[in-house]
Amino acid sequence: MRLARHRLSLADATPPFFAGVDLGGTTIKIGLVDKLGGTLAFTRRPTEIDKGPDDGARRMSEAVTDLIREVGLGPQDVVRVGLGTPGTMDVPAGMLLEPHNLPGWFDFPIRDRLAQYCEKPVTFANDATAAAYGEYWLGSGRDFRSMVLLTLGTGVGGGIVTAGRPIEGEHSHGAECGHLLIDYHDTARLCPCGKRGHLEGYASATAVIQRTREALSAGRDSSLQRRANAGDAITPLMVAQEAEAGDDLARELVLDTARYLGIGIVSLVHTIDPDGVVLGGAMTFGGHDRPLGIEFLQRVRDEFRRRAFPVLADHVVIDFASLGGDAGYLGAAGLARVDQQQASAGPEVSHA
Repeated sequence: MRLARHRLSLADATPPFFAGVDLGGTTIKIGLVDKLGGTLAFTRRPTEIDKGPDDGARRMSEAVTDLIREVGLGPQDVVRVGLGTPGTMDVPAGMLLEPHNLPGWFDFPIRDRLAQYCEKPVTFANDATAAAYGEYWLGSGRDFRSMVLLTLGTGVGGGIVTAGRPIEGEHSHGAECGHLLIDYHDTARLCPCGKRGHLEGYASATAVIQRTREALSAGRDSSLQRRANAGDAITPLMVAQEAEAGDDLARELVLDTARYLGIGIVSLVHTIDPDGVVLGGAMTFGGHDRPLGIEFLQRVRDEFRRRAFPVLADHVVIDFASLGGDAGYLGAAGLARVDQQQASAGPEVSHA
C-alpha cells in the first residue's frame, strides 16, 4: 500500500498515470498519481473564487501540466483527470449547480470545461464522494468491500462506496449523510441547510460552537467562559483543549457530539450494511493521537452498539480516516482510474 504524499519516484511508479483535483472554497489541491495510488507530485493553488469558474478550470489545467513536466512525463502519459467539487451538482451533466462555498460558480459546466483545457477526459464527483473513495482505495477502508465516510468540519459531509463504486444517486444527491434526520421534533436544531433535525445541526463544528454558546449563556461554569471573556474565539479546538485540561462542560460537548454521530451511524448502517464507517475531517478531536480523540471514538462506537442490530454491532468497524486532506485528490484520481479501466473494457477495479 502507498499512502498519501509519500513521494514516489518515476522509476518506481506503475503506469498509467492520473491527475486528481480537489476543488475547495479557498484552495485547489492537485496530485499526480500512478495506477497503484502512489503520488508522484502534488501542488496547491488558491481557488480565487472572484476570478470565476472558467479561470479556475484553466488554472487547474495549468497545474496538471506543470506536474506532468515536473516529474518528466509526457502529456500522453496521464490518461484521465479526476475532479472532486463541492455540491450542489449534476454529476451526469458535469455541472456545478449552486455550490454554497463557490459563489458565482453557479450553473457552470466544469467537467467539460476542464476536459477542454486539459485535452483529456475528466471524471466528475462530489468532493466527499472523492474523499470516501480515497479512503476506500488507499486509507482506512482499504480492507473493506463497502464503507461510509463522514467528514466532520464546518458541516458534516458524507460519501458511500459499495462494491467498488460510489453511491451518487439518481439526482446527484446520494450520500448526503449530514442531512440524516436524527430529531423529528418541531423544536429540533436548525441545520445550516435551513431544515430542522439533521445530523449536521448537531455534530458539525458549527453545531459544537452553537451548543457551547448556548451552554455558556445558560450560566454553565466552565473554563470556556473564562477564555471567551479573555477574547478567545469559541472553536472546536478550544473546546477540545479545555476538555483535555479537565473542564466538565467541554468534555460533555465533545462526548455529546459523539453520541449524535453514533445515532446517525445507526441509520446509515441499518440502510447500507457496510463493512465500516470512517470518520474524517478537521474535527476528530485529535484522532488516535490524543486521549480525547480515542474517548470520542469509543463513545461513537458505544452509542452505535447500544442501538444497532447485534449482528451489525458485532461486525461493522467504526474508525478514524487515515489520509487526512489528501483523501480528496487521491480519491478523484482513483475514480478516474475506475472510469479509464472500464472504458478500456478491463476488469472491475477494486482495491488492487
